[in-house]
Amino acid sequence: MSTIDSALVGKVWNYAHVLRDQGIGYGDYVEQITFLLFLKMDQERNDLLNEASTIPTQWRWDKLAPLAGDELQDQYRHTLEALGREHGLIGTIFSGAQNKLTDPAKLKRVVSLIDGETWIGIGVDVKGAIYEGLLERNAEEVKSGAGQYFTPRALIDAMTEVVAPQIGETVHDPACGTGGFLLSAYAHMKGQSQDRARQRKLREESISGDDIVPEVVRLCAMNMYLHGIGNGESPIAQRDALASNVGEHFDVVLTNPPFGKKSSFTVVGEDGSLDTERENYERDDFKFTTSNKQLNFLQHIMTILAENGRTGVVLPDNVLFEAGNAGEGIRKRLLMQFDFHTLLRLPTGIFYKPGVKANVLFFDKKSPRADGSPNSSAVWIYDLRTNHHFTLKKNPLARADLDDFVRCYAAANRARRTETERFRRFGVDELLKRDKLNLDIFWLRDDSLEDVDHLPPPDEIAADIVDNLQAALEAFQSVVDELGAPASNADS
Repeated sequence: MSTIDSALVGKVWNYAHVLRDQGIGYGDYVEQITFLLFLKMDQERNDLLNEASTIPTQWRWDKLAPLAGDELQDQYRHTLEALGREHGLIGTIFSGAQNKLTDPAKLKRVVSLIDGETWIGIGVDVKGAIYEGLLERNAEEVKSGAGQYFTPRALIDAMTEVVAPQIGETVHDPACGTGGFLLSAYAHMKGQSQDRARQRKLREESISGDDIVPEVVRLCAMNMYLHGIGNGESPIAQRDALASNVGEHFDVVLTNPPFGKKSSFTVVGEDGSLDTERENYERDDFKFTTSNKQLNFLQHIMTILAENGRTGVVLPDNVLFEAGNAGEGIRKRLLMQFDFHTLLRLPTGIFYKPGVKANVLFFDKKSPRADGSPNSSAVWIYDLRTNHHFTLKKNPLARADLDDFVRCYAAANRARRTETERFRRFGVDELLKRDKLNLDIFWLRDDSLEDVDHLPPPDEIAADIVDNLQAALEAFQSVVDELGAPASNADS
């Protein structure tokens, strides 16, 4: 982002600190910016480019911006309500929209901030960069990416580089958040061809995502719009991707599903009582029933990948070792029916929750072999975790920290891979013989186990203890479930 862009982000963002002190959260502020910016840009497209407005006349920017006081409040509230009933991109962005700036003076100040710039005169990439800057600021301040763990840009870009989506392919993220993976893939493909028809197809047909959180869908849809992605309809859908198989298939899936091992929902009884239940997704395409959300996302990706499609997905350590029929069975299916070729062991300290241990699984979808032999020949594991220490502020993960992994991955020709100290090959026959098909594999000596000066911070140690206790409880629960015994209240 240029100095000018950063200055504009700072200008729009600075007022958030004033609002925070007065009880308005950063997320609410960014949401209101989204509504107002869309209205302002729609007006500019009509005034400066002679393009027909997509907003009904009575709810346009020129009806809102000159107002103040209670008149402004009333007009804004009615505008949000009306546009939330529209279809397409407008309906997606304004769905369930509410005015969180209930002080007319504060609302007028934000309207004036937006009105003071000519946004349509700024390039598409610049507008997108400004909005992404606001989303990143929000993630930094609230220690999450709109309720989910914010994926470091360095990791997103490295995953995109090695998976290498090509123009003409479809790219999907079933847990898209604010759209980091989708925008990285779009940027990767955009420079591959100057053909106008292919560029148009890229913008209008190639990028899509799902997210279960309405507020996140709104932010992502706006992010896509500001980057010029879409065709009047929203490329982002608000839905639980795990709830059903909608029958779509994609060439590339890049994603970081929300962390947290359990899926649950709350049922409101006829008497008004609340009952929180475990949610086991019953889908014909899921070979195993489990309450582990990450294992379900893994099964979902297996379904939605097109033949010869490929994926890079961030998943926590429990996916590699969770015992029970589901965990072991899904790992075996991954090795037998897919080409699971690469595992990147991520360091701690790169997500907003201390101590999170995660990995990136890279695999391709292949047709079953006639002789029933595994589609995977070997899994190459790159250990970026052992003896690597990152923090969000003092030592954040940088793209250069992933250069060696990208080189070892050898995306152009994986047959040329060679082992290094951190990159080792494990044959599929060897892996299939491991107890409970545990893929939680390390080989490097961890210096922190021998030198107290290298121990992780106390919050990371505490998080590890909690995660280990949760893993133990879940392993016990899986045994209980498989035996058909009455479930305990371990998940309550």
